[in-house]
Amino acid sequence: MSATSIDKFNIEKRGRLSAWSTKYRFSHRPLGFDYRGVETLQVKAEDWLSVAVAPYAYGFNYLRSQCAYDSAPGGSLVSVYHLTQVRDQADQSEEVCTKIFVPRKEPKIPSVYWVWKSSDLQERESYDMLGIIYEGHPHLRRILMPESWVGWPLRKDYVVPNFYELQDAF
Repeated sequence: MSATSIDKFNIEKRGRLSAWSTKYRFSHRPLGFDYRGVETLQVKAEDWLSVAVAPYAYGFNYLRSQCAYDSAPGGSLVSVYHLTQVRDQADQSEEVCTKIFVPRKEPKIPSVYWVWKSSDLQERESYDMLGIIYEGHPHLRRILMPESWVGWPLRKDYVVPNFYELQDAF
């Protein structure tokens, strides 16, 4: 097998965005494809802001959703970005998923608010529920829980308080 065919096989296995990112030396790790065939990439938190500009430049001009989850009790927290390449023909859109794993002790990720404005409320919700700090976000504060709430309700090691204070009842 020639070097050209090996590279072609690896590009097809990695996905188009991963191949493009590798070509231009954007740090990432391909995670394969999900059940719908959407390419998934893993990016380190410290590289995320510079890498986030790459899909935007590649044509992924729409942040369809951003969410976060707790991978395991005591494990990493994961911030997930679903990007879509919107084109003139609705049936020609392409999607990619990017995951950023951060330690739960100091979960900090650069905000992509300045790349995709639609991340505003979504990153705030991930902050509010899991405690991931999106550095550089202009409005990072609780959105669902009261400002006085202690803890991060969607973490798997969250201990539910044994009392609830009635707030704003009237």
